[in-house]
Amino acid sequence: MNATHEHNCCNHASASTTDIKPSLAVGAGVLILRIDNMDCPTEEALIRNKLSAMDGITQLDFNLIQRKLTVTHTLSQPDAIQKALIAINMHAVPVETTSGQGQPADAPPPNSHKKWWLLGFGAVAAILAEVIAWTTGTDKSWPVIVLALCAIAVSGTGTYQKGWIALKNFNLNINALMTIAVTGAVMIGQWPEAAMVMVLFTLAEMIEALSLDRARHAIRGLMAMTPDKANVLQPDGTWQEMDAATIPVGMIARVAPGERIPLDGELTKGQSAVNQAPITGESMPVSKSIGDKVFAGTINETGSFEYRVTAAQTDSTLSRIIHAVEEAQGSRAPTQRFVDSFAKIYTPIVFLLALGIAIVPPLAFGLPWMLWIYKALVLLVIACPCALVVSTPVTVVSGLAAAAKAGILIKGGVYLEEGRKLKSLALDKTGTITQGKPVVTDLVALSGEQKDGLKLAASLAGRSDHPVSTAVSAHWESQPDAAILDEVTDFEAITGRGVKGRIGNQWYYLGNHRLVEELGICNATTEAALNKLEAAGKTAVIICSETAPLAVIGVADTVRETSRQAIIELHALGIRTLMLTGDNDLTAKAIAKGVGIDDARGNLLPEDKLAVINEELSQHGTVGMVGDGINDAPALAKSSIGFAMGAAGTDTALETADVALMDDDLRKIPQFIHLSIKAAGILKQNIVIALSIKAVFLVLAFTGLATLWMAVFADMGASLIVVFNGLRLLRGNLSSKMVGSLAVPAIEAAH
Repeated sequence: MNATHEHNCCNHASASTTDIKPSLAVGAGVLILRIDNMDCPTEEALIRNKLSAMDGITQLDFNLIQRKLTVTHTLSQPDAIQKALIAINMHAVPVETTSGQGQPADAPPPNSHKKWWLLGFGAVAAILAEVIAWTTGTDKSWPVIVLALCAIAVSGTGTYQKGWIALKNFNLNINALMTIAVTGAVMIGQWPEAAMVMVLFTLAEMIEALSLDRARHAIRGLMAMTPDKANVLQPDGTWQEMDAATIPVGMIARVAPGERIPLDGELTKGQSAVNQAPITGESMPVSKSIGDKVFAGTINETGSFEYRVTAAQTDSTLSRIIHAVEEAQGSRAPTQRFVDSFAKIYTPIVFLLALGIAIVPPLAFGLPWMLWIYKALVLLVIACPCALVVSTPVTVVSGLAAAAKAGILIKGGVYLEEGRKLKSLALDKTGTITQGKPVVTDLVALSGEQKDGLKLAASLAGRSDHPVSTAVSAHWESQPDAAILDEVTDFEAITGRGVKGRIGNQWYYLGNHRLVEELGICNATTEAALNKLEAAGKTAVIICSETAPLAVIGVADTVRETSRQAIIELHALGIRTLMLTGDNDLTAKAIAKGVGIDDARGNLLPEDKLAVINEELSQHGTVGMVGDGINDAPALAKSSIGFAMGAAGTDTALETADVALMDDDLRKIPQFIHLSIKAAGILKQNIVIALSIKAVFLVLAFTGLATLWMAVFADMGASLIVVFNGLRLLRGNLSSKMVGSLAVPAIEAAH
């Protein structure tokens, strides 16, 4: 995720992670610091410049949401790091452990009541100075000077402190430029304007800090959904309320109707319907019974139940979601990289240009010094790229937070921007397009009794966790006279084909069409049975010995209700769809046709799926891959954007996916794409707004029509406009309303 908050930041926003040396030194230490006055990339840049100059600093990781800095170093005395930070007025407190990384620390309020009172006093003094100067016709009378000094002192002390530190460290940020501008105005006798500039700047900073704090709370507020207490079963059989943070894994907790669930767990007694919207974004409550998972922060709607705690508070699914969103700020969006590079070059150039305007006309042409110094100061304030720099991080953070609330976990601003560019989307079949819970529908004996073949198949299937194997095992257990299964030895999985094992003294195989062909025992009868089942869109598996097929088992997996709608919406966005599966071609094409997918490829091993993704990338550019299993990992990694299905409660998916869909609803992918389109639109709007306002006022400055306080008002006004524009994403609804904005007309046309 991008740098989280930026208020009035003329210096370029940086990546959250700064690699100062190419690799970590052996024996590197790690120091984690909490810095309460590290709010935005202005402070980040100041800290980065200070610490990166120190020998022994290897890597800096900034977390602006939690106001944390992680320093990797090889220093024997890490106290030197804190001393360096104190030198730039950054008071850092060591954090002993990162065990609570998923739980944001409480941040102090951005502005205290005292600050507002001081600003109010300064504003009154500045206005009085303007009124007296206007009525008396002089800017240099002692009442004007006293009032202006009071206004600057009470409202601008903090700016002067920050500006002086920045200048000492050769950092031309907004505080440094404002310090120069106000000081210059005082030196040329523009006392009322100097006072008004400082008051307006401080006011804009405080309003912007409040606005940007909404982005922080949008993510931190997710954790507030989990209760602090939980009702827990004690060893003596009584129930006691305990702090959720102290409850270990394995304890039994109880939740009454209407209560929020405090910790992740698995039901052991009772049943209910649970509102999982905070985690998955699902609009309807989900039925829960014994053995089902529940998540911290979700709401128990109906019945009371007991559950076994499966994760500590700091390791809950919600905590990991929040941590993932926080970590995502290190991945800068392409627009932010451009803006940061632009600002890094632009700011020094503008400073030199302003210096030239102040010096060259008076020296070269004998023009009035005061007039041209004043124009230079106006240019300095107007040209600062604050609005341009602030526009990107706040927009991206708002988009990431809005998506997380809707059950879409985006792992960085780069993916938020890339989503709108998707041209092709490949989807796994089992567990993605289908439910992933197949059932046995057909049993065709090829040799011997049906029951004997099913027993052998179930014996092998019981050693595998593949969905088809699970279906075979469940079908055997449902038989009224199911006997104890045979013991299997030397069990082995055959990647992309099936499994094998020794029962008694003979090898048996349970697998797909490809397996029986590779064994060289696929006869005409077997081929006919396989073709019949596959033509009906069913998955066919064969139980066979080393010499002959024994039975063909037909397994069907139902298509998710949401899959068809998702494919329609993807097509409405002009995205080509492609299904990749290890199942046979006939089944793949039958399911693809029923869902409306453009193309289907069957009999694919993991490396085959990877090859298809490479092919799609060469033809279509930006390609996505949707999957839910380890077999999909190579294709997910190679694709432009990897989508993990049903990531709630799955550590691997949360860690590895570019975008994790917390439930099993494919319709979230069109929602993600629409969010990407909207975010890109806002980013472009903000860049146009910022540059247009500056262009207008630059012309006014050169024609002598713009004053210093007007320049501040224009610059800060532009910053506030882009901030509020970016925060619009937090108000957006990622449900059908957003999808409908573009997809509905095309869907109606399709019908």
